[in-house]
Amino acid sequence: MLSPESAAVVRATLPTVGGALDEITERFYATMFAEQPELLDGLFNRGNQASGQQRRALAGSIAAFAQALLADPDARPDALLSRIAHKHAALGVTEDQYTIVHKYLFRAIADVLGEAVTPEVAAAWDEVYWLMAGALIAQEARLYQEAQVDSRHPWRQWTVVERREETPDVVSFLLRPADEGPLPPARAGQYVSVWVKMPDGVHQVRQYSLSNAPGDRLRRITVKRVASVAEAPEGEVSNQLHRTVRAGDELTLSAPFGDVVLDDADSPLLLISAGIGCTPMVGMLEHLVATGSTRPVTVLHADRSPADHALRADTHRLVGELPDGRAQFWYEQDTADEAGARTGLMDLAEVDLPADADVYLCGSLPFMRAVRAQLLQAGIPARHIRYEVFGPDLWLAHAED
Repeated sequence: MLSPESAAVVRATLPTVGGALDEITERFYATMFAEQPELLDGLFNRGNQASGQQRRALAGSIAAFAQALLADPDARPDALLSRIAHKHAALGVTEDQYTIVHKYLFRAIADVLGEAVTPEVAAAWDEVYWLMAGALIAQEARLYQEAQVDSRHPWRQWTVVERREETPDVVSFLLRPADEGPLPPARAGQYVSVWVKMPDGVHQVRQYSLSNAPGDRLRRITVKRVASVAEAPEGEVSNQLHRTVRAGDELTLSAPFGDVVLDDADSPLLLISAGIGCTPMVGMLEHLVATGSTRPVTVLHADRSPADHALRADTHRLVGELPDGRAQFWYEQDTADEAGARTGLMDLAEVDLPADADVYLCGSLPFMRAVRAQLLQAGIPARHIRYEVFGPDLWLAHAED
């Protein structure tokens, strides 16, 4: 609950603080990593830091949380923070790290805004921060407990049973616990973090969706090699995994987390993806087949070409095993290699969309924004549309979306 006094101050200063959040978070990260460089070893993603994605995501989440509190001071906007809590749990974030973040964030606020940060302003935003941090800490504690994970020791060794080349740029790893113990609980649509030591000795972490049914005796992750484009460097972890990991090697994984999961329902289901966004969808399909689901399921996927479409054969097989399943693919080129495929970008005007469908989206942010707009125009309620983002959730940074 945000106090009335703090609510008044936050409302008055939100334009100033919100307008400077990008500069504040840039200074925050720079100072924190300069003084505590060990935080870059396994906790913070160097690629997202370099691109500014993490900074923009943090700024957007703070602004969205403050706006939610102002709209309803008695609210606990846990749903707003669920995505962040799952990401934090997958990284092994601990309660004491919120104190470290607070120290450097509020130093950055004072540095950027100067005399505008009066004691009253500092106290009000301090209240917002600890309300947000407290909600996240509580959610993360519950997630750790449900996953039977000690946040101080969140990692486990897994043996690579098989490496499968899916496309020239995509490889799957089939994994089993190295200790031969039981698999941790998982739900269709969740992801795991992979903790990888880089050539310079620094550990980096990336999240990868489980691309098979969570009930299988093995777990599968499917990794796309991220190439260097323009000024953006290549993906550190994906390229390291592609270059070095073979059958018999071990990978360090977290327990599965993620809040975009397949619900048990009878309503029609739309699984919509682009590129490597197909991975959680294939995991959902495997779960539906394994559980004998009779739901009407429509799979819609867009890719550069059939040769670039990872897990295409798996998708065909699984859709064929569902009593009421169908699939439609869009390719930018070489559509002759896939019977029934359409050319170009995904156009939902060509598809019969059930108004009562539950929709799951995964792909690049521009793709999901475009498809979501088409879904809303087709009459599907926003509350029925769920999405998964690889990396920081920049969608949250734009409340109007």
